[in-house]
Amino acid sequence: MRTIGFYVSPGFQLLDLAGPVGAFEAANSELGRLDYRLDVVAADDGAVTNSLGMATAATSLDYAMLDTLVIIGGSVDQHLSAATLGRIVEASARCRRVASVCTGAFTLAAAELLDGRRATTHWRLAARLQREYPSIRVEADRIYCRDGNIWTSAGITAGIDLALALIEEDHGFAVAKGVAQHLVVYHRRHGGQSQFATSVDLAPENNRISTALTYAHDHITETLTLEHLADAAGMSRRQFSRAFRAQTGATPARMVERLRADLARGRIETTAESVERVAEAVGFGDAENMRRALIRVYGQPPQSLRRAIRG
Repeated sequence: MRTIGFYVSPGFQLLDLAGPVGAFEAANSELGRLDYRLDVVAADDGAVTNSLGMATAATSLDYAMLDTLVIIGGSVDQHLSAATLGRIVEASARCRRVASVCTGAFTLAAAELLDGRRATTHWRLAARLQREYPSIRVEADRIYCRDGNIWTSAGITAGIDLALALIEEDHGFAVAKGVAQHLVVYHRRHGGQSQFATSVDLAPENNRISTALTYAHDHITETLTLEHLADAAGMSRRQFSRAFRAQTGATPARMVERLRADLARGRIETTAESVERVAEAVGFGDAENMRRALIRVYGQPPQSLRRAIRG
């Protein structure tokens, strides 16, 4: 039996816990046996109150013998003590793998478990994670990310995608697919698929980076190279590239693709324009380039997006 420990701290997000727990519970049903034992753990024994004011019973992390430790997200402004972070590090050393859901990545980062690794978190907080922990390679547009035995996931429901990936690693594609069908969720929403977010909503604090994003939006049908964006920001290419990743957690090229994909999706869902015309109008050049980008960003080609909105 594999014991999965879900670490919670005061103010944790209930769905960050309930989503992955439900997936592993469904895996037990799919397997027809109790393969996963599911424990809620915390710094100490006792009830832990979530962001809704509801209490959840937890046992001390110190007593836990875990296969997998999952850090559940909560407030990023709540700082754990050095002693508590040290206990998380000790527990992680006893585990086969460690994971985080949403802002749980900030706890792993504070414990220095993400140093030099690739990681993701909720897209609204990716730039902050990059600024506060520059040694991490933050991949802001990932649903989930694996680096060695450390797994991190994006916001909230992405914890279910993470759990499905862990289940697939343990038991294979068929079992994970069965769990997804039981939960009535998408299976294979790959880690490399972008989080559903528009690039302009990232709202970088650096005015020059904001200027570059505005320039990209206003010149979306044109060729948008690193040189063009750096010039718009009044920065050297090297300085701009470094500042852009620090502020947004993504490369300029990936952000331009996301902006184009978002504009394309809007036109696909609200107009009768051909996919060729949409591709031209948002700067993809041709329909095939747009199709590949939409699959990367939203997991669906243009025809599927259009069918879904029309029912």
